[in-house]
Amino acid sequence: MKIQHLRNATTLLSLGEHRFLVDPMLSLPGAMPGFKMFGGGRRRNPIVPLPAAASEALATATAVILTHEHPDHFDRAGLAWVKERGLPVYTNGIDAPSVRRKGLDAHLLETGVLGLEVETVRSRHGRGLLGWMLGPVAGYYLAHPGEPSVYLLGDSILTENVLEAVERLQPDVILAPAGAANLGIGGNILFSVDELLELTRRARARLVFNHLEALDHCPTTRAGLRARLVEEGLADRTFVPEDGETLTFDGPAQSPREKPRSTPAERPGAQKWITSAFAGT
Repeated sequence: MKIQHLRNATTLLSLGEHRFLVDPMLSLPGAMPGFKMFGGGRRRNPIVPLPAAASEALATATAVILTHEHPDHFDRAGLAWVKERGLPVYTNGIDAPSVRRKGLDAHLLETGVLGLEVETVRSRHGRGLLGWMLGPVAGYYLAHPGEPSVYLLGDSILTENVLEAVERLQPDVILAPAGAANLGIGGNILFSVDELLELTRRARARLVFNHLEALDHCPTTRAGLRARLVEEGLADRTFVPEDGETLTFDGPAQSPREKPRSTPAERPGAQKWITSAFAGT
């Protein structure tokens, strides 16, 4: 299995014969407004360009995985790119109808699709009213025969539901958002550094941290996070890749694996309407 980190949450995940482009945010720097609403530091997003390696990586993509439709995960440039190439998009039952309305070939990401074992794990993109407005969001556990299993957390804070899934499924690799994103009101809407440390201690997996140094509302830096991981004695199985960097995870898949749970069918509601309006794609 290979994970090529492109920028923010945009990743090329090579799993078996598949090359999944995860959460494509492909805009040029400054193409989107700032997300930091209060407290200063507002800048137009993204604040960095895609790396030089992005063009070659994007050309190999065979499908798209979408965790949710916020513009830092699926922007207008990403939508246009996917539509132009006619790639299938795999997502959850809440996002699939919206994705289809945008003219894309959307499918539910579930067990049996593309030879994968799948579990959709609901998460929370913040706390209180703000967390409700930013939801619903989800991550995906993916297991391919003969490959390490991976849990794509999407955007989340640390919740009991996330920890339960980690401890039950025991993924070999976890891809987690580390930016501690904050709009300037309502607290962090992504893992704080302390929550990342707790997640790392509770998991047996190797962890890859993304969602760093690409958006105006994500204050955590790579250098700061790496230093804290070293300080806490957790650097041996954690990775903080640079934009464009590829990580390879070898070794036998965990066996026997816990069987993923089926996810009850869900339909879009008021939260999804707010999310779609905010996304603007």
